Amino acid sequence: KTGFCTLADGRRAEIIDLPGTYSLYPKSKDESIVFSVLADRSNSHNPDLVVIILDASNLKRNLLLYTQVADLKVPVIVALNMMDMAESSGLEININLLAKKLGVPVVPIAARKAEGIDALKEAISYATPLALQEDTIDVVQLAPQLIHSIREEILVDNNYYALQLAHQHEYLQFLSPQQNNRIESLEQEFSFHSQKSQATETIARYNFINDVLFDVVKRQERFAQEESYSNKIDRFLTHKIFGFVIFFAILMFIFQAIFTWSAYPMTLIEDFFTWITTTLHNILPAGPLTSLLLDGVVAGLSGVLVFIPQIAILFAFISILEDTGYMSRVTFMMDRLMRKVGLNGKSVVPLIGGFACAVPSIMSTRTIENWKDRMITIMVTPLITCSARLPVYTLLISLVVPNRNVWWVFNLQGIAMMSMYLFSVVSAVIVAWVFKLILKSRERGYFIMELPVYRMPRWKNVGLTMYERSKTFVIQAGKVIIAVSIILWVLASYGPPKRMQAIEQKYSNASFTAQKSADEIQRLKATDQLENSYAGILGHAIEPAIRPLGFDWKIGIALITSFAAREVFVGTMATIYSVDGNADKLDSVLDKMKHAKNPNTGLPVFTFAAAMSLMMFYAFAMQCASTVAIVYRETKEWKWPAIQFAYMTVLAYGASFIAFQLLK
Repeated sequence: KTGFCTLADGRRAEIIDLPGTYSLYPKSKDESIVFSVLADRSNSHNPDLVVIILDASNLKRNLLLYTQVADLKVPVIVALNMMDMAESSGLEININLLAKKLGVPVVPIAARKAEGIDALKEAISYATPLALQEDTIDVVQLAPQLIHSIREEILVDNNYYALQLAHQHEYLQFLSPQQNNRIESLEQEFSFHSQKSQATETIARYNFINDVLFDVVKRQERFAQEESYSNKIDRFLTHKIFGFVIFFAILMFIFQAIFTWSAYPMTLIEDFFTWITTTLHNILPAGPLTSLLLDGVVAGLSGVLVFIPQIAILFAFISILEDTGYMSRVTFMMDRLMRKVGLNGKSVVPLIGGFACAVPSIMSTRTIENWKDRMITIMVTPLITCSARLPVYTLLISLVVPNRNVWWVFNLQGIAMMSMYLFSVVSAVIVAWVFKLILKSRERGYFIMELPVYRMPRWKNVGLTMYERSKTFVIQAGKVIIAVSIILWVLASYGPPKRMQAIEQKYSNASFTAQKSADEIQRLKATDQLENSYAGILGHAIEPAIRPLGFDWKIGIALITSFAAREVFVGTMATIYSVDGNADKLDSVLDKMKHAKNPNTGLPVFTFAAAMSLMMFYAFAMQCASTVAIVYRETKEWKWPAIQFAYMTVLAYGASFIAFQLLK
């Protein structure tokens, strides 16, 4: 990520946020970026100054990275973050002495409270461009002949840089093939063992760090034996039994809140779009452009935007759980379950992120160093219920699940929604286990995680998350929905000329229209036109394949358009039922679907069995073009997105078929 800030001297500085790491030695694709950026002098992101942010309460662990970056002879400033937490835990840090021992500026900050930020900007403004002159450890003694040869032949200007090239040359794209081959030859010539060298170096660095911290950090005596409050809380929240019970209760509360708290704002949005539609119907002249605007664009958008309150509430809770530190505990607890299906806790982070969106979650699998674990995580992440499925589930649950409480507290619709989310997790775990049996790898993954202390959520951050996520949903979904709604309106409003002419002749025949009211004639004509439109023809063509799932041709059209993005389903249904003469144009999409009847049986289209079948289809189907694209980008092969699309489609059809046949 990049951004800009104005420094104390008025200059505008570009800030580049590199992936978090404890060491320059990468354990994942994500971490390999750090040394690559610092080492490549021709890279546009190569920094003039590095600000290393250290956790003041864990200085010993964090200083390892500082010593490595300093030995690269890059100008460095140390920002000592979470000073407030360090002080509250009884730590006393002598900032001036630490700066003197390290030989670089050290600025205490508390980022959450925005304390010390001005001092950090000032330090950046007036920082010396010169790097630390002396190595923190004797780098040369780690591989003297190899370091000397690399400096001579690759034209490297410092010892640690040369040593890092020996360790990481195969990951560095800025090295030529000839340079890579030469470094490999030198490694063989001098019998260089990378892991042994790393271990020796790490021991030497921690000896240096211990000397630095000896009289820099002290703990007040009254805190020495006291257990931290985070550890006390963790005894309950991460308990192997009670931990999962508490997590289940939190999920229950979240999904109850999503349905209960969103009811009023959703009604306001529905009323707003009803007013917009009524007003424009009265103002605009009748014609195809008015129909396109109202029956296509407005109907499609209103069907999806009404769910913004639920999406905002969901992301508010996710932000609170992340800000408090609880989400890290969930990752820790889930690690136990993941190991049983061949994964580890590193896979939990992308899977939990999948509740928001699969695209960034799949990108975050770069932190997983084990190829097999990473591929399995990529393949199952789209099964996790994302925010795009939320409008679909909400609509279908509202259709067939009563809006009433059980045991005075639990809303049935909230329970149904939570069940779909839990179902997605169970499905992902089972599919991961199957892939574990199929994919072969000798690598072994491991999971190391630092649990943050519990903190109060930053309400400003929660609000910004709600706003940003909702805005992203509106923009991304809106663009697709507008495009799909326009195309769908055209397909639903026009058909083969001969069929359209036949319908016109049918309804101009006085004997057919006799004893029918004008409204009834208009309704029947609109229904016939929709049935014979290009959309109707396409829907009827696929209807035999989806009839065993309990779907009619209109649902079939929605399934097809949803392969661009899942949330398009709601907009598609809104557009189709707006064009259909059997529906009141001012009704919400929910009301239109409630009143939809099967013309052959006279029964409701959306029975409990049909709705459950549809939810099963959306739970499994790969209906997101962006996810397909990102899987290709991350795997560099079309084979994996093709396999993913195929297995998810088969699962979707099979689960949908079973659900309908059992429940009908």
